[in-house]
Amino acid sequence: MPKFISESGLRFLWISVLTVVLDLWSKYAVMDSMDLYESVQLAPFFNFTYVHNYGAAFSFLHDSGGWQRWFFTAIAVAVCSVILWWLRQTPKQQKLLPVAFSFILGGALGNVYDRIVHGYVIDFLDFYVNDWHWPAFNLADSAIFIGAALLIWDMLTSKEDNTSTSSAN
Repeated sequence: MPKFISESGLRFLWISVLTVVLDLWSKYAVMDSMDLYESVQLAPFFNFTYVHNYGAAFSFLHDSGGWQRWFFTAIAVAVCSVILWWLRQTPKQQKLLPVAFSFILGGALGNVYDRIVHGYVIDFLDFYVNDWHWPAFNLADSAIFIGAALLIWDMLTSKEDNTSTSSAN
């Protein structure tokens, strides 16, 4: 492995690759086995429901005439570029932050692929309570959420580490 990879956060890119592979595989499995808007109950609170999301999170701007496809794609590509640059700059000692950003990168790339190839993002995970449904999402969205949660965890625990280090001096 080249030193610039093994000595930086880029060593965690395998998480991004695995995330994209699992995300795309799951979406193609849903497309191949379900009709659009078909719903299959898996538990009393969880369905597979095949939908197309033309917007962003929670279908934000889903009915805006199509311009949002390239707008959200451009934003995601820019964010992915920044994450890759940041991973390259991250020292080997840091572990949680590059893992978090690798999850976010993989999730973003999975959804970018959908936007470029299909013009929309394929969602199918549908959680609900009674008649209230959380907006459908996919594995890429889950990876972004996991990455964001790890970032928050790192911020909270890093602050404690810095506080204890400062008080020791």
